Amino acid sequence: TGEIGIDHYTSASSDKIDPNTISSASSADTRYYPSLSWTMENETKGKSFGAGISYSGEYDYQSFGANINFSKKTKDKNGEFSARFQAFIDQVSLIYPKELRAITNPVINNNPNNGEDGEDQEDEDDDDDYSMTARNTYSGSLSWSQIINQQFQIMLTGELVYQNGYLGLPFHRVYFDDNSVHVENLPNTRLKIPIGLRASYFFGDKYIFRAWLRNYHDDWGISSNAIQLETVVKLNPFFSVTPFYRYYQQTASDYFAPYQVHTIADKYYNSNYDLSKFNSNFYGAGIRFAPPAGILKMQHFKALELRYGHYQKSNGMNSNIISLNLNIK
Repeated sequence: TGEIGIDHYTSASSDKIDPNTISSASSADTRYYPSLSWTMENETKGKSFGAGISYSGEYDYQSFGANINFSKKTKDKNGEFSARFQAFIDQVSLIYPKELRAITNPVINNNPNNGEDGEDQEDEDDDDDYSMTARNTYSGSLSWSQIINQQFQIMLTGELVYQNGYLGLPFHRVYFDDNSVHVENLPNTRLKIPIGLRASYFFGDKYIFRAWLRNYHDDWGISSNAIQLETVVKLNPFFSVTPFYRYYQQTASDYFAPYQVHTIADKYYNSNYDLSKFNSNFYGAGIRFAPPAGILKMQHFKALELRYGHYQKSNGMNSNIISLNLNIK
């Protein structure tokens, strides 16, 4: 199987890597991520084995991935055990905030003249200011799925993820209590342990109820819990509506502090609110259309899905998300 994905985004916040320009290279980016996978299955024994490779590249990031997977079904074919192991070898460009690039130790104080000494360099493209560093991720996951009866199915998953290398974001500024400005500094290792439970229940032919539970811990001090509920309502065999709701809450990382709270005594420091304590709500609905003759009677276009969601975060962030998915075979 071969796949390719392309993402493009624009972002006003990432453009502030260089606040001296109206629009810089950091204001937008495009990511390309092709992958190849191979799977061999023995239907008689209920076994399958597979492997794959992948690549993801954008302006400041390149990732090379490889994985192997194995699964085995029970004799009655109602249960299945799966294992997956994968590794990602990444290269990250260390693109510091514009005003900190000319300083060997990327820290500036509240001197109003800071930044002026580097005026000659600010007119350049600054490619020479960037350096590359490594980030590696290794993970192993195990899962067990079981058909309880004709209406009820569950799946239990567990994963262990280990990362080493540069794990921060070099363009994130951190403001200390003495008004000095620093680039965030985080440990160069991280261990993550997520576990999850998924359940599906079929209420006749027209209703499907799905639920996800997920618990997460890491050695940066973050613990989180998430629950997602989704109901599929089939108005007819080819058209369905899917309302959903997701609740999420997490504790703060040991290394997070808000604006001007960190001190010079802190070894690690970060003010990224993705690592803060918060909870969020995400709710909405989707519609799916999958006629047997294909969309607009074009047989290669098998299904069309439109999904809308509203996201609310306890720190005041709100967003609206619209996604359109087209299944082509």
